[in-house]
Amino acid sequence: MPAAELIELWRGNLQEGVHRGHAVIHDGRDIMAAWGDPDAIIFPRSSCKMVQALPMMESGAADAAGLGPEQLALACASHNGSVQHVEKVGAWLSGLGLGEHDLRCGCHKPWDKAEATRLTCSHHAPNQLHNNCSGKHAGFLTWTQHAGVGPEYVEIDHPLQQAIRQATAEVAGEEPAGVGIDGCSAPNFAGSISGLARSMAAFANPANDARGRGMGRLVDAMRAHPELVAGEGRACTELMRAMGGRVAVKTGAEAVYIAIIPEKKLGVALKIEDGGTRASEAAIAALLVHLGMLDEAHPIVGKLLRDPMKNWRGIEVGGLRLAPGFPGHSRVA
Repeated sequence: MPAAELIELWRGNLQEGVHRGHAVIHDGRDIMAAWGDPDAIIFPRSSCKMVQALPMMESGAADAAGLGPEQLALACASHNGSVQHVEKVGAWLSGLGLGEHDLRCGCHKPWDKAEATRLTCSHHAPNQLHNNCSGKHAGFLTWTQHAGVGPEYVEIDHPLQQAIRQATAEVAGEEPAGVGIDGCSAPNFAGSISGLARSMAAFANPANDARGRGMGRLVDAMRAHPELVAGEGRACTELMRAMGGRVAVKTGAEAVYIAIIPEKKLGVALKIEDGGTRASEAAIAALLVHLGMLDEAHPIVGKLLRDPMKNWRGIEVGGLRLAPGFPGHSRVA
C-alpha cells in the first residue's frame, strides 16, 4: 500500500510540494484509523525511548537507584542540552558513581542556543552530557550497573540490548524487522508503523504488572516534565504543555512522531517518508486536534500547521495545508 499524501506546501495559489507518509491510531487490539500503509516498516528512532527504558523499570534498577520523575523523563528524552539537562544527567550519573566518560552516546553541539553560545564564547567543547540522548544512556547505565554486566552497553549482543529487543517485540506484538545503529550508537529495532502505534497504546493502557507499572511511571514523568523531554521552543514540549499534561508525545529523527493518550487508551504513530520534521509536527498536531486532545485555536496549532509562512522581509508567501482525506482538512486547510 503506498504512502498517503498528508501535508501539502503551498506558495501563492499553487501547491509547491507534498509530504507523504503513514499514520496509525491504535487501541491496543485493533487499528482504529490509518492513512498510508499500516504495515510500512520504519525505524522508530527516538520515538521509542520509553520502550528502551522498560528493562530499567521492570528489572527494579530504577527503584534501586532511587530514580524520580525527572530522571525517568530524561530517560525518554531527546533534550536540547541546556544547562538544566546537562546538570540533571550529570547528577544522575554521579549518584551511580559514574561520570560522563562512561556514556557511549558521543558528543554533538547542544541544540539549546544559550548553552551553545556559552560553549562557543568560552572556547569549550561540548561533551557527551550535551548529547540529546544522554538521559537515555544514563538509563542504560542504570540497568547495566544493577545487572552487574559489562560497560559496552550499546553492543547488539549486550544483555541490555537483548532485553530491549525482547521488550520491543512483546509490546509491538511483532518481531523486529531489522536493526540499525542510531545516531547515539544504540541499536534501533525496525518494525511496522502499526506495531509502533500498538506499543504506544500499551503505554496508554498499561497492565497492572511490573512492566505496566513501569510504563505508567514513564508516561507520567513525561507528562509532568515536558521541559525535560525536549526543551524550550521544541514541539514535543510545547504540545504537551498545550494539552495540560493529558498526552505524552515524542518525536524521532527522520520525521517519526508518537502520542500516548491515557484517557482514551490510544496510541498514535506516524512517519513522513521524506524525513521532513515540519510535516511530522504538522501531522501530529492535526491528529491530536482530530482526537479532541488539542484545542484547534491554540497557538501551537498555528505555529506547527496553520500560520502563514513569511519570507525574510516578513511578507506572507504561503504555508502548510492538510491534504484531502487527512483529519481536519476541511477546517484547517
